[in-house]
Formats: sequence, structure tokens, C-alpha cells
Amino acid sequence: AALEALAVIAPAVSTPVASLRVSSRENALRRSRTCYDHLAGFLGVGLMETFVRQGLLTGTPKAEGNGPGTDLPAAYGRALEYHLTETGGEVFGRFGIDVAHLRTRRRPVVRYCVDWSEQRHHLAGGLGAALTGRLFTLDWLRYGVSPRVVHLTETGRRGLADTFSFEAPA
Repeated sequence: AALEALAVIAPAVSTPVASLRVSSRENALRRSRTCYDHLAGFLGVGLMETFVRQGLLTGTPKAEGNGPGTDLPAAYGRALEYHLTETGGEVFGRFGIDVAHLRTRRRPVVRYCVDWSEQRHHLAGGLGAALTGRLFTLDWLRYGVSPRVVHLTETGRRGLADTFSFEAPA
């Protein structure tokens, strides 16, 4: 987390790419990775935006004047409160996530982080962890060779499109 926060405030350095391996690893990390136990990167942010757009989650400012622009980069978000809607509970339930069980735990069902690479919200909390676990169980996600990097499988790409109308880039 500390390294991610420093990466946000560090000055941009235009050093040439030293190798294809380094470039590929950095691109993979930005595309899709885990953030603790939930998804981040372009994939995590895209799913969060899809869930809000479809009404599975709803977000409201915690205080007047607060909003996404007031969140600190690369940190757990504090400016908004996201909530699971009734429709969201049904959709995630059909997907195999026990939403009722998530509500009995001490951990918040829905929380968000501000993604360090995308500077937008991705889904954390119990639902974010359960979703990530379910994607691995279905073999829609696989770990890459670098720590935290994950890859969306072709089955996962089709599954996310069919289940959540999320079109992941190839």
C-alpha cells in the first residue's frame, strides 16, 4: 500500500523501457491485479463502474461537497458510501455469492478503494473479496507469474459479458 501511495505522488520519470519483460509486467499490473483480496486495475475499476451503472450498487456522498474528486489517491475511499441494492443482492446471489452471509460479518459488505493506476474506484469490502474468490473458483481469473497480477481467461471474458454485461478488452 505504501509503495502504491508513493507511486501516485512520485514525479513522472520518462525513462526508456529497459526490457520487454518489464514493460509487459507493468502493463499486466495496471490491467488487472489484486489489491489485498479484491480486484483492482482496469478490470476492477471497470467492474465497479458497471455495477453502479446497472444499479447493483449505489453511491452517495458522505457529506455535502464530498465526492470522488475528494478521495485521496491509492487509499481506501472515504468520500462516498456505496450500498448494495436489492437488485444487486439478487444478481450477486445468482452468481453464487452468499450476500446474506456477508451481512453477518464485521467487515463492511461494500467498501471501495481509489485505484492507484486508474485513479477511480474499485470494489473492496466483503463483496469485493467474495466476487474475486468466485471468479477464481470459476476459473475466470488466474494468477500471473508476478505477484498480484491476475489474468482474465477467455471463459471469464465471456462469463463477465453474459453475467454482468461487462465487455473486457481482449
